[in-house]
Amino acid sequence: MSTTLIISILTGITSFIAFKNDDIMSKLKFNAYLIHHKKQWYRLLSHALVHADWAHLIINIMVFISFGNNVEQYFNHYFPENGNFLFLSLYVGGIVFSSLYNLIKQRNNHWYNAVGASGAVSAVLFASVFFSPMSKVYFFGIVPIPGIIFAISYLIYSYYMAKKSNDNIGHEAHFFGAIFGFVFPLILNPKLIYLFIDSLKF
Repeated sequence: MSTTLIISILTGITSFIAFKNDDIMSKLKFNAYLIHHKKQWYRLLSHALVHADWAHLIINIMVFISFGNNVEQYFNHYFPENGNFLFLSLYVGGIVFSSLYNLIKQRNNHWYNAVGASGAVSAVLFASVFFSPMSKVYFFGIVPIPGIIFAISYLIYSYYMAKKSNDNIGHEAHFFGAIFGFVFPLILNPKLIYLFIDSLKF
């Protein structure tokens, strides 16, 4: 069974349980105040195991599976000795890195909460773009556009929406998760930048 599928099943089960139990949801969700002041560091990871509702869960899992399987194969190809471990590190690192901005910004705001694996999913999506920047990404599942064009548009949109802060979506997590996902392969092997540049050629 692939790492992608294992993560998806675990996330689905945990989210389903949390839907039925508010106490579990409360204990697992991201709350910067409790992390910073009460040292509940586990929340940096646990919030990715629960989601706000079924739509939130299903969208994240669909996107994750769509790109995760490919990225897992890339990691096993370029890092054959420990590809699965590094793919898991990408996912977990995406969760943590995408949360750091709001951990600092909201550390004194007891009322700020967040749930979902969107930061990690963004990391996996952008790792996919790194390895294959010209592959088509289907915008809204319909319109095919090159991955690199989607990536740039996604970053601009996430940055703009984060500045507006007028909805209940963690755009900061999307933005920083995406950055982490793109850079992570380069941290592992800086020479992969040549693969990215070569892949940009038509």
